[in-house]
Amino acid sequence: MKIAIYGYGNLGRGVEAAMKYHRDCELVAVFTRRDPASVITAGTPVYSADDILDFKDKIDVLILCGGSATDLPKMTHTLAEHFNVVDSYDTHATIPEHFERVNAAAEKSGHIAMISGGWDPGLFSIARLYASSVLPEGKDYTFWGRGVSQGHSDAIRRIEGVLDARQYTVPVPAALEAVRSGECPDLTTRQKHTRECYVVAKEGADLARIESEIKNMPNYFADYDTSVTFISLEELREKHSALPHGGSVIRSGKSGLTGEHSHTVEFSLSLDSNPEFTSSVLVACARAIDRMHKRGNMGCKTIFDIAPADLSPLSPEELRKTML
Repeated sequence: MKIAIYGYGNLGRGVEAAMKYHRDCELVAVFTRRDPASVITAGTPVYSADDILDFKDKIDVLILCGGSATDLPKMTHTLAEHFNVVDSYDTHATIPEHFERVNAAAEKSGHIAMISGGWDPGLFSIARLYASSVLPEGKDYTFWGRGVSQGHSDAIRRIEGVLDARQYTVPVPAALEAVRSGECPDLTTRQKHTRECYVVAKEGADLARIESEIKNMPNYFADYDTSVTFISLEELREKHSALPHGGSVIRSGKSGLTGEHSHTVEFSLSLDSNPEFTSSVLVACARAIDRMHKRGNMGCKTIFDIAPADLSPLSPEELRKTML
């Protein structure tokens, strides 16, 4: 399977690194909106994004490594007109609209596109679906962190006057403890998480405006207790250069004729590198949609539309022998 990367930030570098482990894939190109001569990869040829259409017959799946705030809403449906694509769009509230735009483009062109790959949305979405299907009487809870959110950090960096930023999502300990104990509490968004933002502002920037824009940003920060701390670039590099993350999907449910028995299902991740793990998920998703396209599938897909076996490099026989 021939893969190419569109965008070479943390996620793009993660996809390149994943090629060492996904041995049925070949990375043929990196496409960048920057000057290709300024982009140093681990050996992958770099081309201008303007030249992407020259590669229409040389790429099986194009993995889109842009941000959800401003890149992917324009990028995914445009490139789905010419390629099979995978993205990691993670603005949960607007996934339905993103799906419709991408689906229209992919169906028209006869390509297949997968949106919202990664771990949430992505693997956590599957965990929610499985648990709620098995325990229809119950409640779902999702906790993220403590860790760096790439999408939220990117959204802060898009604000005028911001040089760089890291955003940490932090579960509220009391809420997490109550859910794990099986209490099934009713929790608002604000009661489950807080958000910590560490921001490097450009010289002369209006700090009050930047803080206000962050705290009032819909779909990202407006519904949370959010702290904004301005720091130097040196401090950001020294204390916030790592990109850890993780979290848990928990469902508490009931069974029995009178609901007398309680059950808790939990799926958890602890990640040293959020972008590298997310990238590995995207490569597995690329494998799946390549297989699906070769079987005649087209249009937009999500993780719910992918059979588990299509994600694996193993044959059906090997899967039955080693994993069933």
